[in-house]
Amino acid sequence: MVEELEIGRVERVELRVVGLPLVAPFATAAGARTTRDVLLVRVDAGGVAGWGECAAFAEPSYTAETIATARHVLAGFLVPVLGGVRTAGELAAAFSAVRGHPMARAALESAVLDLVGRRHGQPLWRLLGGSPGTRPAGVAIGLQPSVGVLVDAVGRALAEGYRQVKLKVHPGWDVEPVRAVRSHFPDLGLWVDGNGSYGPGNLDALLALDELGLRMIEQPLPADDLVGLARLGARLGTPLGLDESVESVGDLEAAAALGAARVLNLKPGRVGGMLAARQLARRARELGLEVFVGGMLESGLGRTGCLHLQTLGEVTLDGDLSAPGRYLQEDLVKPSPGLDARGCLPVPSGPGTGVEVLQEVVDRLTLAVEVLVP
Repeated sequence: MVEELEIGRVERVELRVVGLPLVAPFATAAGARTTRDVLLVRVDAGGVAGWGECAAFAEPSYTAETIATARHVLAGFLVPVLGGVRTAGELAAAFSAVRGHPMARAALESAVLDLVGRRHGQPLWRLLGGSPGTRPAGVAIGLQPSVGVLVDAVGRALAEGYRQVKLKVHPGWDVEPVRAVRSHFPDLGLWVDGNGSYGPGNLDALLALDELGLRMIEQPLPADDLVGLARLGARLGTPLGLDESVESVGDLEAAAALGAARVLNLKPGRVGGMLAARQLARRARELGLEVFVGGMLESGLGRTGCLHLQTLGEVTLDGDLSAPGRYLQEDLVKPSPGLDARGCLPVPSGPGTGVEVLQEVVDRLTLAVEVLVP
């Protein structure tokens, strides 16, 4: 098991923020952004380097964490304890003194797991206990300026080879655009994601979406409203999926006990890393929930990690992982994940993540760098 494998003595940790140019501006609470700033973590031990990526955004729009808070927690609290860690299984105990900050912990853990895989010549999927293979890729499409533009965007995604589509919805942008997409593509595997934007005054729209043959309605209510989600789920035939509501096994068990969800969107950054995600996937299946792996506008480095996680037997549904080239002008790794002829994103077979970080690109796009010695 991966928990038993030696890391080696960690000699150096590098924290690096890079700005990745986006294909199109991305709307955030702070306004439209033209770059996806990403925090990278590099861990060196015994002549081997492992890379990880932090899922946090520059602003606290998805969760409370940001790139700045992750850098602070990594540099001040998580990296210093690495000096006493010898195996991957010791990471959780070493990090236990830090409350919260799952994305910071996940970034450092992913770099260590990549290093362990490279040191021992094993791909990450095998270290996690997955099976070789791929799933059909999916794509998430955000709010669009018009219904016609949305329908065209879905058509382009299908023409590219994607097999299922998730539409972002929001009060006032929901029933009409989703009904139009369903009308144009009656057999499409389709679901919607409200990102917690709905409340008691918007339930009629959610009930109307229930009639459109959706795979699920993901996170319609705020993350902490499990009771409201349970009440809503009791009125819907469409399964409810949870994303932001679940950061731990305790969150998952509370949601399941209330009947607040039938599907879990599993994002390793949100739950504290690959090992925690594996535990959550197992518990979700024990509780009768379906599981899929979601993404966070990662570079190819983070996206490849999600593809490895997707090989777990507990992952039962195809998700919304798309090729980074859909949203990034330039990637940080080779090979950059891309669709194959079957509409899948292949999982690399090389050791660790199986991708090579392009140092020249990383250097050129670097906004800040910090080198630490545990």
